Amino acid sequence: MSNSVSRIMLLNGYCLLFFHFLTMRSRQRYVLGDRAMQKMAQSHVFLSGMGGLGVEIAKNIVLAGIKTLTIHDTKQCKAWDLGTNFFVHEDDILNLRNRAEATHHRIAELNPYVQVMSSTAPLNEVTDISFLRQYQCVIVTEMKLSLQKKINDFCHAQHPPIKFISADVYGMWARLFCDFGDEFEVLDTTGEEPKEIFISNISQSNPGIVTCLDNNPHKLETGQFVTFREVNGMSCLNGSTHQITVISPYSFSIGDTTDTDPYLHGGIAIQVKTPKIFHFEQLGKQLINPKCLVADFSKPEAPLQIHIAMLALNEFQENVGRMPNIGCLQDAAEMVKIALSLSKTLEGKPQVNEDMVKWLSKMAQGSLACLTAALGGVASQEVLKAVTGKFSPLQQWLYIDALEFVPCLEKANGEEFLPRGDRYDALRACIGDSLCQKLQNLNVFLVGCGAIGCEMLKNFALLGVGTGQERGMVTITDPDLIEKSNLNRQFLFRPHHIQKPKSYTAAAATLNINPQMKIDSYLNKVCPATENIYNDDFYTKQDVVVTALDNVEARRYIDSRCVANLRPLLDSGTMGTKGHTEVILPHLTESYNSHRDPPEEEIPFCTLKSFPAATEHTIQWARDKFESSFSHKPSLFNKFWRTYSSAEEVLQRIKSGESLEGSFQVIKCLSRRPRSWPQCVELARLKFEKYFNHKALQLLHSFPIDTRLKDGSLFWQSPKRPPFPIQFDFNDPLHYSFMLSTAKLFATIYCVPFTEKDMSEETILKIISELKIQEFRPSNKVVQTDETVRKPDPIPVSSEDERNAVTQLETAIFANEATKDDLQMKELSFEKDDDSNGHIDFITAASNLRARMYNIEPADRLKTKRIAGKIIPAIATSTAAVSGLVALELIKVVGGYPFQAYKNCFFNLAIPIIVFTETAEVRKTEIRNGISFTIWDRWTVFGKEDFTLLDFINAVKEKYGIEPTMVVQGVKMLYVPVMPGHVKRLKLTMQKLVKPAANKKYVDLTVSFAPETDGDEDLPGPPVRYYFAHEDN
Repeated sequence: MSNSVSRIMLLNGYCLLFFHFLTMRSRQRYVLGDRAMQKMAQSHVFLSGMGGLGVEIAKNIVLAGIKTLTIHDTKQCKAWDLGTNFFVHEDDILNLRNRAEATHHRIAELNPYVQVMSSTAPLNEVTDISFLRQYQCVIVTEMKLSLQKKINDFCHAQHPPIKFISADVYGMWARLFCDFGDEFEVLDTTGEEPKEIFISNISQSNPGIVTCLDNNPHKLETGQFVTFREVNGMSCLNGSTHQITVISPYSFSIGDTTDTDPYLHGGIAIQVKTPKIFHFEQLGKQLINPKCLVADFSKPEAPLQIHIAMLALNEFQENVGRMPNIGCLQDAAEMVKIALSLSKTLEGKPQVNEDMVKWLSKMAQGSLACLTAALGGVASQEVLKAVTGKFSPLQQWLYIDALEFVPCLEKANGEEFLPRGDRYDALRACIGDSLCQKLQNLNVFLVGCGAIGCEMLKNFALLGVGTGQERGMVTITDPDLIEKSNLNRQFLFRPHHIQKPKSYTAAAATLNINPQMKIDSYLNKVCPATENIYNDDFYTKQDVVVTALDNVEARRYIDSRCVANLRPLLDSGTMGTKGHTEVILPHLTESYNSHRDPPEEEIPFCTLKSFPAATEHTIQWARDKFESSFSHKPSLFNKFWRTYSSAEEVLQRIKSGESLEGSFQVIKCLSRRPRSWPQCVELARLKFEKYFNHKALQLLHSFPIDTRLKDGSLFWQSPKRPPFPIQFDFNDPLHYSFMLSTAKLFATIYCVPFTEKDMSEETILKIISELKIQEFRPSNKVVQTDETVRKPDPIPVSSEDERNAVTQLETAIFANEATKDDLQMKELSFEKDDDSNGHIDFITAASNLRARMYNIEPADRLKTKRIAGKIIPAIATSTAAVSGLVALELIKVVGGYPFQAYKNCFFNLAIPIIVFTETAEVRKTEIRNGISFTIWDRWTVFGKEDFTLLDFINAVKEKYGIEPTMVVQGVKMLYVPVMPGHVKRLKLTMQKLVKPAANKKYVDLTVSFAPETDGDEDLPGPPVRYYFAHEDN
């Protein structure tokens, strides 16, 4: 075999491998992009230290898809590791395995496309480290600073520099350091899509001022660059690039435009992403003058204080040859002396927090697995930045702490923190044995077993949640099955789990981490339909609810159930490199429903139908065409024929004067039903002509190019684009793709068989060459131009249409084309992840043809799939980080910590930015006379069988000191005095008014109270739970 053939086969093999690799990581592609994915898939990484933090980093970067990873460790597995390292098992301890060797195959099976190797060779001050030249990135954990400096100096001196990352967790303190060399180029600092700004005016001045269209802020920053296209008048700007200065949210300047032609209309400014160079200093310099990212602005001094404390810890180890003993006051005092001495050697001579140094000394041997998970997620993202050049790197230190734990631990007995020889010793050293036992006795309800859910279960296992002998249970539910695209984030799943239930599989995998856990798995959605399962009694048994969901509606529902049942809720979510966590506590904080994001802007109907201006518009139009043609129409067709048993019955009823809803559309569909592959192809060709030729001609007939508005301005100006009719060209790949994908979908819904030969170019060309296309005839149909008008209701069927329907149905019956088989269609449900079904093929071709017709930038298949499928970009790094941060808050909830201890977090690892904030304190609503309530308050009234509405009102007045003037049940008004007949209701029993189900013990009502001043609105009250009988009855 020749070398060239071998190379071609090797290249083809690599391309095929890379395609499968991308398929598994489809959500991650939207975060990193193909260029960064390719760089990552060629990178070699070295990782030393396979403790809890090392295995977290290894998991995340292997899931992401680097080429090779070498894991290094010289330590043996100990019982201690079971509480920090989720890939160390009990038999590894019994067999005295090295930590790298024990975890090697478990890390490797996360991703078959990554080569994982292990090393147990000594790595110390006398080791020849020239072997590191083969790596693009070196990560060290659990390593003395002197050796870190040696390795960092070596990495920094290479050409190009080897990217160096150091990370450690000691007790409740975490540290991360990055050095990517003197000059590190980043092509895309944020990962955000370049902004496109529609222009309303450009001034002829120095500087020229660009003004955006009304209510469309540009969201640019001073110093960024833009280029222009489609500017009329000042056309010399088209294609040119300018640095901008922001003037207001709706305007920016671009330099001198005085010598240009006057601006007329139109134009789009497109952000240009420019490379940025980042400069790094070596570890030795940064130890003296650290550059830190501040994560918690309520304690901006913390990073430097932790920096000094950790330097003191390192020097203590160097001096004594060991870590400080757990809880040892003598060692703590020695560390304080060291810290005070070190502070004088640092620039600025920062102040030492002696209490922090003492606590670090007491628990440095310990490790919070959740803090490890959080830092591991952040550190892993830095590794990916190092090997891809995508996103802004950390410069250069990050310190995260859980100092909020300390005040409640100060009263604990020192013996609380001492080791017991079990898997929880590392945790016990940090939070004490009493809190460990509370975690073990915890009942937790975890909703969702996707990426965050898997990470959360891992954290629960390491913390010992739900392992108590007499109490404690982790209840999980998820209705979904495992898909291939899940495997790069949902690390508990493997290829052989595909199409198995997520909850059952996740439970089994979690028991491999901690066999002592008790897990109860369900396959249900948590929604109103399952309240017979997840009822009040169920919620009352839970100590805390944790959500791992990907949609707002489900979060809002579960939040409402937690508020109704006074349960703490821990929520989190991610979108690409962004993540958030939120703590919701009864009587202390606001709930998830207390704040609402602004609703997503809907694309106006007229924009979608006739005046698209952006790629998103053309993709949504194509998605709507898919739904209407291949899902909605078949659904209506089948529903109609399930109602009426035969065509003959329908014909008879119509002739007798009955009006059958939907009959006209159904009969029209039946009469035009394709019955062969050639007819499906012909139908696709006719659709092409209708969508991409006749539609444009009709619009230009209604609004010729020179049409002007009442104010004299042109009708066709930005953002409105005039369409250009497309002439069908069989040799155009986009035209052919639309034809083929559309014909296949028509054949599918009409149950028409077809073969590979049918789909050949030769066959399709023969079919359409014999098809006669009717010439365009303009109509006088009104084209909607008002953006505020919603999609109109269907036009009523005319008498002429009804007569035509009768004729068409008679013809079909006579031709024996209204049989039982003819009265069925196959409904398609849009499925984005099955590339063989042709759904994305159709939407990509249709949207790009429409984009071409309107001179809009087309979108590739990947972008089309993301927008049409509403795919949320995802990556393992951010899911690991949010789950760790949530688990930190879980410990506080279990410990009954005060309000001030809790933290919400928002981060964007791409920038990077991490912001911890205090939780939102619950608001009190004043009624009057000192009577107030919060969202967590619920009044209760116990009734009996003959209890009337008047009795209910009097009971509220007697118990709570204020008389309701309005009573509402959901959307049903039970009592509004001003409404006719409502006063008579006062004598009716509550049973008669409410009409409860047989097993319903209570009903939740809303009450209002009269305002203090006439004319004001009624005062709202808390929900009132009315029990139809006393609970003990």
